[in-house]
Amino acid sequence: MRPPAPVGDLATVLAGPVDVAARALLGCRVAVGDVEVRLTEVEAYAGVGADPASHAHRGRTPRNAPMFGPPGQLYVYFSYGMHWCGNVVTGPPGQAAAVLLRAGEIIAGHRAARRRRGLRVPDRDLARGPARLMAALGLDGTANGTSVLDGTGPLSLTPSPVPIPAGAVRTGPRVGVGAAQHTPWRFWLAGEPTVSGYRRAAPRPRGGRTGAPNVTG
Repeated sequence: MRPPAPVGDLATVLAGPVDVAARALLGCRVAVGDVEVRLTEVEAYAGVGADPASHAHRGRTPRNAPMFGPPGQLYVYFSYGMHWCGNVVTGPPGQAAAVLLRAGEIIAGHRAARRRRGLRVPDRDLARGPARLMAALGLDGTANGTSVLDGTGPLSLTPSPVPIPAGAVRTGPRVGVGAAQHTPWRFWLAGEPTVSGYRRAAPRPRGGRTGAPNVTG
C-alpha cells in the first residue's frame, strides 16, 4: 500500500491517485452550514475500465458526468430510489475517480443533524453510513457538480487539524459492491464507533438478472 498523502494542500491530494486521496481524507472535516463532520470512513472507486464496481466503469453518462472532473467537486447520486450519497472527485480530469464519503462523527451542529435524522438517533448513528451522512448534512442532488474546495458549493472540505497516524488507518473490502468485491479500498479509522459495519453484496441468483450492484456506495 502506498503511504498516506499529506493533506495540507487538499487540491494536490485530490488530484492524485484515488486510493491515496481516500486514505488522506480520513480525519478531514466536511461542513454544510452549522453541521460539521469528521470523516471516519471512506471508499475509493477508480474510473473507466479500471474498476468494475465504479459508476464510470463503462464510460461517461449524464448521471456520472461529474466523476470525470475536475478533482474537488461533488458527485452526488440517488441510491435505490431512497437515499443520496456523496463522493469527492479525484485524479486528473477525465479519469473519473471518486471517493465515497461513507461515515463520520458529528463534531458541530448536533441539533440540526438530529432534527434531520431523528431526535432519538444515537450520536454514533447520526452520520454512520453514506446516506445518513448526507442526511445529517442536509445535502441532496442540488449539490451535484459543486466544488468542495473554493467556497462556491454548499459543502466545504478542510484538512484534519492533527495528523492521522498510519497505525490508526485500517483498510479492507468495499461494502455491498457486486464486482471487484475484494479490492481493499475501504479505509476507516480504527476504534471509531461511527464506522459502518461491513456487508457483502448479495449473490446474484443463477439463471436470472438482478438490478444494478450497489456501486460507489
